[in-house]
This record gives sequence, C-alpha cells and structure tokens, in this order.
Amino acid sequence: MNPVGAAFQRIARGWRGDLAAVVAGATAPLAFSPVGWWPVSILACSLLFALWLFSSPARSLWRGFFFGLGFFGVGISWVFVSIHYHGHVGLGLSLFLTLALIMVMAMFPMLLGYLLGRCLPQGFEVSATRYKLLLVFPSAWLLMEWVRGWFMTGFPWLSLGYSQTDSPLAGLSPLVGVYGVSWAVAFSAALLVGLLFDKVGRIFYLCMLVLLWGLAAVADSAQWTSPSGAPIKAALLQGNIPQDLKWHPDVRRPTIELYTELSRKHWDADLIVWPETALPAFYYEAESFLDDFETEAKEHETDLLIGMLSLDKKGRHYYNTMMSFGSERGQYHKNHLVPFTEYLPMKSLLGGLVAFMQVPMSDFSKGGSEQKPLKVANQYAGISICFEDAFGEETINALPEATFLVNVSNDAWFDDSWAPPQHLQIARMRALETGRPMLRATNTGMTAIIDEKGEIQSLADQFEVTSITNTIQPRGGMTLYAYTGNWLVVSLAMLSLLLAGWHLRRQQR
Repeated sequence: MNPVGAAFQRIARGWRGDLAAVVAGATAPLAFSPVGWWPVSILACSLLFALWLFSSPARSLWRGFFFGLGFFGVGISWVFVSIHYHGHVGLGLSLFLTLALIMVMAMFPMLLGYLLGRCLPQGFEVSATRYKLLLVFPSAWLLMEWVRGWFMTGFPWLSLGYSQTDSPLAGLSPLVGVYGVSWAVAFSAALLVGLLFDKVGRIFYLCMLVLLWGLAAVADSAQWTSPSGAPIKAALLQGNIPQDLKWHPDVRRPTIELYTELSRKHWDADLIVWPETALPAFYYEAESFLDDFETEAKEHETDLLIGMLSLDKKGRHYYNTMMSFGSERGQYHKNHLVPFTEYLPMKSLLGGLVAFMQVPMSDFSKGGSEQKPLKVANQYAGISICFEDAFGEETINALPEATFLVNVSNDAWFDDSWAPPQHLQIARMRALETGRPMLRATNTGMTAIIDEKGEIQSLADQFEVTSITNTIQPRGGMTLYAYTGNWLVVSLAMLSLLLAGWHLRRQQR
C-alpha cells in the first residue's frame, strides 16, 4: 500500500472515519437538483468505499448508517413540510415521523456495509481489493438501490443515477436505466479509490475510467427512437392553488373558472394538460360542466387531459384519475399509491395506531397495472400521476404504444423545498430511458416540457398562475432499457458478485 493509503487507514480506524462517513452522505445530495453538482455524488461514494475498505464488519455497518443519515437527512428532509405544514400533524410527531423515514432509508447502506464487511476478506491485499472495487462495490450498490426501489412498494428517490441527468453518464440511460447509471457512478467512484491507493494498477484504473465515460458520451450521441407522426403543440397549465385552500368549498368554482380561462387561451394547441386533481371535485359532480367544456374543445379540435377524483359508486372505491376529453374519452387511475399517505398498508394492524396518532390518511384504490395509454391528439400518451414517475420499470409498461409521456403532479405539498426540483429531475430520467418527450403539468411547479434527451424545452416559474406551450415530436421505437427493464442490470450485478465470490474463495484456499 502506498503512503496515501497508509495514512487514510489510520484515519479510518477511529472516530474521524465515522465523521467522514456523515460528511460524505450529507454532501452527496448536492449532486442532485436544485444544486446539480453532479461530480459530488462520485466523490462522496468514493469516500464511503474507501472507508469500507479499511473497516471491520461492525464499523462498516455503522459507517453505512452514518452515510445514510447524512444522505437522506439532507436529501429528503422536505417530507417534514408535507407532514407538519400541510398534513397539520403536531411538531413533535412530524419530527419523529421524518426522522423515522430517514433512519429506515439509512438502514439500506447500513446493511450493505455490514454484508460487505462480513463477506469480504479484510485488509488491503491487492488482488482482493481490485475484485472488491471492480466487481463487488458497484454491483452491490446497484442491488441495494434496486431493492430500495421495490421493498414495501419502494422509495427510489435519490438513486445516484438521477444526479447524472446533466453529466456524460446520462447517455447510458436508454441502455441501462437509472440503476445502470447508478452503477456507473459507483464504478467511477471505485476506480477513483483504486487510482488513489493502488499505485501499481493506476494505468488500468485510468483506462477503465476513460473507457466508461467515453462509451457514455458515444451512447449520448445516438438516437434510440425515431419520429412517429406529426408534431404536437402542447399547452400545460399551472393554477398555483395553495394546498391549504385546494379543497375548500368556496375555492372550487374560482379554481374551475381559472383553469377554464387558461385553457381558452390555448385553443390553438393540439393538447391541453391540467395538473393532478386540478378539478377539485369528483367526476360525477362536474360531469355536466365537463360535457359542455368537451364540446367547446371539439369545436377548436383540441384534446384535454384533466386531473380529478373519480368514484366507483357501486364498489365505493375512489381513484386519483386523469381523464381525456375531445377526440376520444378515456381514463387512467393512479396505480402506484404512496403508502401511509394515499393508502394504509396492513390496515387491520395499523389502523388503530394511525387513528391514535391522528395522522391524516387517504384511502384511494389502485387503478390496476393493465391500463392502456390514453389516445390524445392522434397519438397515445403514457400517463403517470405524481410519485408514479419515480418507477422506470412501470413507465415502460406503456411502450411501445405510447409515443410520449405525461406526468401530472401536485408538489404544493412541499412548498419551495428541494422536492419539486428533485421530482423534475426524475421526470427527465424517464424521458431519457424511454427516448420519448415528457409533458409535466403541476399545480405550483415545476411544470415543464422535456424532450426525448431529457433536456428541458420550456419551464414555468414556480408559484405563479401561468401556462407554457411548446411543440413536441412523438417518437416510436424501443430503447434497450424499454426492452429489458431493470432485469438486465440486476442480472449482470448478481453475476458480478458470484464471479467475485468464486474468485475470492478460490484465493483463500
């Protein structure tokens, strides 16, 4: 080991290594929007990997936990805003629930650190360390994020791949999706650790780093999908209705009038999109108004997508819905609901506890995964509502039929925190993965029109009553990620771990 490695090893043995793990985690969210310093995620990951190299299993566990506390403590602390200020939960309970979520999320890198420390040989033996850096750490990180994306319905927020939407690594998105880009971030971090500590192998690590980033740049220049049909002129509306007033009876009529007048300014558009639950009523309550408004839209040859609530009176189920009006009526019910917000998991066990804690809770029903894209403006739109666009493997279910994507949201729950820009960055990744433009209409921002390369064409100012228009080109065809979903990168990651395990066990013999 070179002198740098020896010096770092001394630091890693004590409390300074624990502090370094917290600092690495706390700085990593700066790589994401709105700050957007994307190299920080690679550097933070490098520091964590270096600490794990020189830590016992117990220390690896705690350093993973400390990293997670810093990472999620800074990155998702905005949940407090929705719980306390808009959910009207008391200060103490809001802090407890926010901290509980942060600690649960921190357990993922904590468990990963323990497993790596427990299963891998300790010390800095050169050959074993190279297998750790090249095969084990990046693949294990990918699998950790993947599990976090589906366990208990999933919370894939702040996957490292999202931080790279403006970096050359974004070019890998149509091939391997966000988790594949996360692997590329972790692999780059591991290569930096090798450059620092492995003097003999520096040329190899440098060549691998250049090769990875060169391939990403080449992939970014490729066109994975092709134009399909005529361009669409789209108008996205942003009503900026305060969350605390949104469902007040006195605000219902002014809200409908506001969105109606905004729409009438854009009868020259092929498609007008209202945000999630922009219509503050159930469909059956506003059916007469919608029939008349649809007739007006047809006269101008404009289609509408309107967010509202709908009720199945027979089954007494209600849904968060997007409905299409104009050339063809259709509906999409939100399918991936947010646990402990839109529905209560294990209701028979937890219902009494939630009632005791006086946490406000909705009880929506799922729309079902078999729902088809909605036909609007002579094309098919893949719809997602709010949190649903955080799941790339669900977005691709609308392909290849859908030629563009639509996400509607109401991020008024989070005020001017980091949540809305982080959510916009997630929407950009979905456009990159599918090679399709994305229309994103929100209540208070960030409303945006995004092209198939994930670039923002138009962006509305937050917290303003406004609208944006632009022309999008629908696209057909399938990216590699659209064909394979997450299973390609997950399978390769598992294979890498098996290969590394076989080699290390053989060495120990």
